[in-house]
Amino acid sequence: MVAQRGRRFLWLGCLLALAAGPSRAEVAGRGPARKLRVAANHHTLERDDGAPFFYLGDTAWALFQRTSREEADHYLVDRAGKGFTVIQAAVLFDLQPGDMRNVYGDLPLMDGNPERPNEAYFRHVDHIVRRAAELGLYLGLLPTWGSYWKTDSGKALFNEGNARTYGRFLGSRFREQPIIWILGGDNNPANQTERRILEAMAAGLREGDHGSHLITFHPRGPGASSELFPNAPWLDFHMVQSSHGSRDHDNGLFAERDYRLNPAKPTLDGEPRYETIPVGFYFSTADVSDRFDDYDVRQAAYWSVLAGACGHTYGNNNVWQFWTPARARQISAAIPWTEALDHPGAFQMKYLRRLFEARPHHKLEPRPSMLLDGPTSAGARVRAACARDGSFALVYSPRGEKFTVDRSVIKGERLSELWYDPRYGVAYPFHVGTSKSFQTYTPPSSGRGNDWILILEDAAAGLPALGPAGAPVR
Repeated sequence: MVAQRGRRFLWLGCLLALAAGPSRAEVAGRGPARKLRVAANHHTLERDDGAPFFYLGDTAWALFQRTSREEADHYLVDRAGKGFTVIQAAVLFDLQPGDMRNVYGDLPLMDGNPERPNEAYFRHVDHIVRRAAELGLYLGLLPTWGSYWKTDSGKALFNEGNARTYGRFLGSRFREQPIIWILGGDNNPANQTERRILEAMAAGLREGDHGSHLITFHPRGPGASSELFPNAPWLDFHMVQSSHGSRDHDNGLFAERDYRLNPAKPTLDGEPRYETIPVGFYFSTADVSDRFDDYDVRQAAYWSVLAGACGHTYGNNNVWQFWTPARARQISAAIPWTEALDHPGAFQMKYLRRLFEARPHHKLEPRPSMLLDGPTSAGARVRAACARDGSFALVYSPRGEKFTVDRSVIKGERLSELWYDPRYGVAYPFHVGTSKSFQTYTPPSSGRGNDWILILEDAAAGLPALGPAGAPVR
């Protein structure tokens, strides 16, 4: 019976969700993005006008090297249309060892000198940054991939002096653009020399942009910037890389830990498991035919955000490297990036953002205490978060297994209950009542790939409707 009921939900959701999402014209008409800052609660981000900001990133490390202006435009319009808010890309990056040229043959640095940037290369970067801004997107800009500041990498270009100069150049050039600076680049400092290089680059960025942009750090995975720089004054918010090691790796544990830190800073997973990347590809025992799918990326996203993250980053193994059959394969790419743009996980990230923006997500805090029974470990682990004012709560069941909730966390006389399907962005109201006692819930379907979110809310709180019964959340 549960399986039949679940199939009915899925078919309805699939049909309704086809109509969801902005058109290309709507995307092209969006205004420029505003600058960002850390919110007063120290756990979320907001725009400089005080509007809450949900960080929904896409990984495009090789964007500046492997796309022409026309290809970059195609990519950015697609990602804006799918609801992403941040594009993570590296200014200095090489997929072909030792070759950082872009598609036009321009190197980023003259004679490999960070103090001599090549204007032709940076005009291409300028174009992509401006186009992203026109679409309302922020560039999560890595000044360099980590191999270029690692002293033992064989590729080192930076020292303390030229790192500051290069940072100042970037900060000044992009001072007025919607940028988030991301230092690190998949590497961790192993000695004081490398730390001084990173600190000098951060200082240069601040000098160049007059402190107008946020700075974070993308670590080697699995790892967290909070482990490496727990008190760095230049680091505005934390980033983790939960990485690609195994299915059901609970990346919410990273956000859970960072949320409790003092001083508090926002945190998010900047590199979780990518859609279509081989599971545990960096282990010698990996089976490259076994790849993460859309369920894996959904599970990571909801686990992390409900554990306290201020957003999430999606990645696709074919897109981050902009792979085509004519190019060398990196980590078993198999599908042209233009086709991989439409893999289901990318569409489903839009539904993640829509849900959290349909409610005041900046009020949410992790609330494991409201869960009285249900899976507490492994792939079926249930996570819950509740608004600080008691107006609403969200409970995520990754496998659709039943759980018990203390509903007294919701304020007000009447309680509304809804199921939200993260595969299709569809909400299903199913009850309004007055009881606030313990209740056990059984999601509409169960098993791997059948994840559901229970929404509990104060019926009198004046929260906007999530749409007619069974309609996509817009």
